[in-house]
Amino acid sequence: MSTLTASPGLTRTASVLRRLYFVRFAFAIVWALVMFTMAAKLSPVAAVLLVLYPLFDVGAAVVDARASRSTGSPAVLYVNMAVSLVAAVGVGIACASGIPAVLRVWGAWAILSGLVQLIVAVPRRKMGGQWPMILSGGISVLAGASFVASAGADEPTLSSAIGYAVPGGIFFLISALRLGRAAKES
Repeated sequence: MSTLTASPGLTRTASVLRRLYFVRFAFAIVWALVMFTMAAKLSPVAAVLLVLYPLFDVGAAVVDARASRSTGSPAVLYVNMAVSLVAAVGVGIACASGIPAVLRVWGAWAILSGLVQLIVAVPRRKMGGQWPMILSGGISVLAGASFVASAGADEPTLSSAIGYAVPGGIFFLISALRLGRAAKES
């Protein structure tokens, strides 16, 4: 049984998050498909895509924070906005140094944003659809450490970033579907 009926604010937040998660799924899959065509080298288009991903995360956090005002303090989401904005700038700068530098910045961002995702998702469990977000946050932390480690490989590629986006997108899809089920059960 869902607790969505207990609070109109919670129902509204769940509805906004459901739409947002569907958009995040679509973005991640399209981004990964485009990035797949250029994972072996750091082209100007790849650099733009690499900067765009954390910028998209900033926008998603803004939408999430606005929706979350009625159900609690979105302060951690503001941290996520700052982390992702710094990551976008950092990735842009790292692109001038090569793939290893990009992987290090991308890894640091994945670790921090994964921790934020965990901190946000755990209290939202009562809303429903958050277990995929909790798993995704934990996997993001581990993937981030993997990116940093892979930066030291002989021939590092950007393919691990694709491997990060696709499962993340799938977790957003599962969460969106679960939020829809929770809303129907209320």
